[in-house]
Formats: sequence, C-alpha cells, structure tokens
Amino acid sequence: MASLSLHRTLSSLPLNPQLPNPNPNPRSRSLSPRKTLTLSNAKESERGIEFETGDSFFRRESAVGRDLGVLAAVIHGRNLSRGPRVLDAMCGCGVRALRYLSQAGAGFVWANDAYDGSRGLILSNLAREPRFSPDGERRWVVTHLDANRVLFESYLQRKFFDLVDVDSFGSDSSFLRSSMMALKKGGLLYATSTDGYSSGGHRPQHSLASYGAYVRPMPYSNEVGLRLLIGGALREASALGFHISPLFSYYSYHGPVFRVMFKVDHGMLHENLHYGFISYCHQCGNSQAFPWEKLGQICCPCNNGGVSRSVVVSGPLWTGPLHNADYLTEMLKLAEVWGWAYTKRNGIDLQKLLNQMIDESNPLLPFGYIKLDEVASRAKINSPPVSTMINALQKQGYAATRSHIAPNAIKTNCPMGSCIQIAKELRHAN
Repeated sequence: MASLSLHRTLSSLPLNPQLPNPNPNPRSRSLSPRKTLTLSNAKESERGIEFETGDSFFRRESAVGRDLGVLAAVIHGRNLSRGPRVLDAMCGCGVRALRYLSQAGAGFVWANDAYDGSRGLILSNLAREPRFSPDGERRWVVTHLDANRVLFESYLQRKFFDLVDVDSFGSDSSFLRSSMMALKKGGLLYATSTDGYSSGGHRPQHSLASYGAYVRPMPYSNEVGLRLLIGGALREASALGFHISPLFSYYSYHGPVFRVMFKVDHGMLHENLHYGFISYCHQCGNSQAFPWEKLGQICCPCNNGGVSRSVVVSGPLWTGPLHNADYLTEMLKLAEVWGWAYTKRNGIDLQKLLNQMIDESNPLLPFGYIKLDEVASRAKINSPPVSTMINALQKQGYAATRSHIAPNAIKTNCPMGSCIQIAKELRHAN
C-alpha cells in the first residue's frame, strides 16, 4: 500500500461518504446497546465558542491543547488555496471540530466518533456553524465509525486531509500510520498519548510494542513521553517512505497528556541524526545521547569509561528538537492579534507557554531537563530559584531556559557537576 502513488488532489467528500457502517467496537457486539448521551442546559465556552458536553468525556484542562491546534491550523491554512480540510477522528462532544470550523477557517470538517450515542450532542454543537457553504458545498459531516477505518477508507478513496487530529487514549499507536496515509503531502498530524506509565519506564514491554522503544525510569520521564511519541511516529513515517518534523510538542499534567503536531512530507531522509538511545547515570546525574552504531559503547565518564550499573538506557526515540521555533513564533503572533496571548486558561498563560517552547527550541539544548531539587540534593543546599540559576548558567556561557514540562526544572547544556558547583556559588554569594 505504501508503494502506491500518493498524488494529492483537493476534493471534498461526497455528500454522503460511501463508507460502510460497521459496529464501532467489534469487541463489544454482545453488549447491550449503549445509551444516547443527554443534552444539558449548562453550556461550556472556549475562546467565545459555546457548546454542550452532556454526559460525554470532556476535560476543560485540554483547552490549551485545542488552542494550539487551532493556531497551528490557521498558520498552515495560509499556504492553501482554500480553507483546510480537517478530520477529527475521535471528536468526543465535537468541540474540536466546532473550533476548527469557527476559528481556524476550515473549509470542511469530518467529525467522527465511534460512540453513536453521542450523535445528537455532536450535531447540536456543530449546528452552530452552517452545514453548507454559499456555494452549496457541505462544510461538515458527522459519522460513527472506527477511526482507523475512516482513515484507511479516506486513503483508498483518495479523500485526503490537510490536518488530521487524533485525540486518542493510552498509547494506541495504530492510528499513526493510517493518519499519515490520509494526509495530503505536507499535511499536519496532531497525535496524542496519555500513557504516563510507559513514559515513566514502568511498562517497557508496552512501550516497545507501541512505539518500538524500550523505556526505563528517568528523571525527565514526561519529556521522554513526548520523545517516545515522536520516535514512534518517525518509525511509522519511515515505513511509508515519509519523513516528519515536530512543529510543537506539548505536555499537560492532567492525564497526563502528550500532544505533538507533526508536519508530514514525502521522501525518506537518508540519515536521521535525531533517532537513537539516551542514557542517564544515577551516580553523577549526567545524560547522554547515543546513535545506533554506538549502542554497545554506552558508558559514563564518572566510571572511567567503564560499564556501570548506575547507567540506565532508553530507546530508540527522538533526541532532536521538540519544536519548530519559526512556526511557534507565527502562532504567538496570531495569538497576540486574537487577544489570546495574555489570558490564562486553567492556570496556563498561553503567551508564557509559547515563549517557553520557543526558548526550548534552542539547538544548543540537549534532550531532558534538570530538576533543581536534584541539584540541591546533590549539592546539599536549598534549591535555588529557577530564574537565578538560569541567569548564572547563561553568565557562564551555557544555554539555559525553563522547561514548559516541569516548573522547577531547567533545560541546559551544562553538566550536572557544573550545575552543582554554580548552585553552591550562588548560595555563598547570598
């Protein structure tokens, strides 16, 4: 299938998508029919868009992730001749689909959710937007099919999308390949993982099965979660003859939720310098990245170059930049124009978040982050303020910035030993 020509054409879905209507959950055929979700009088609101959630699974904390998706869709749409075609493969109550229509200028949105009991709720929410354009073309459609079936059928029918949003649960990576196949060349894939156990190294066999990476416990596990997802997507893209690049990678503590926006292009890279193994030494606190060819040489300088039981290794996964600074800068400019940048949503300042992501894009910064509590513990001092530590590191010529993932952590190319020494000097200076 991957060898077939993937010539992308811009065409809308037929008025009634020619897709069979299978049981959305074949493993549940023996269960009694699921109830229809009830509509509620209470309305939610996000960035001026009102909608209802009924009894559906809905997290207000995910609003920032939806903000980022809308901003990215608008930036991407600037390079298109018409509004982007969007597939929301697991739409829930339909709020993402509604926001893509209302705020991202989507020309067409396919809102799909396997649970047919949510149909009335989704239709009620999307009815806030006209169903047809002035030219008579359908602007949105609602279906209740298995997400992978929708994605594969879209590929087979050559009904490709500019953006595919898959807000899945756990670490089901089966959607990665089918999502890429349903995209136009240069399209965007907004992927999700909520598997904190695997990113924390507590289920290495599970992460190996889902993303092809054996993950061990590391102090920056939440960043590992993002890199695990990117690495898994890279593996699937390579199998299709594609290559991907992360435009932004967002971690949210609730869930936890790992979301990455990818740009998917045709053509494999001859050599990928950002896919390999990472190690962490519990003895000295240093981390290192290793390419495939040096896997058998993993060691730590604190052990005189020898093998040490204090060194743990994870991988292979993504070791490159988590974000595209230029793309994030355009998203920040748009957020400022729309008045989103200076507002807080569930305690998250969007301007601050985007600026932190831009700072994290510094190519001098390695993977991972250093928790200042770990620095303080090793130095046997009180933890220094984050801003004070960053300023001190920068004065010493190191690259250093805050991490959007952990509030009391820094990303820096300074080794742990030097961080400890600088922290001690700061204590004496005070």
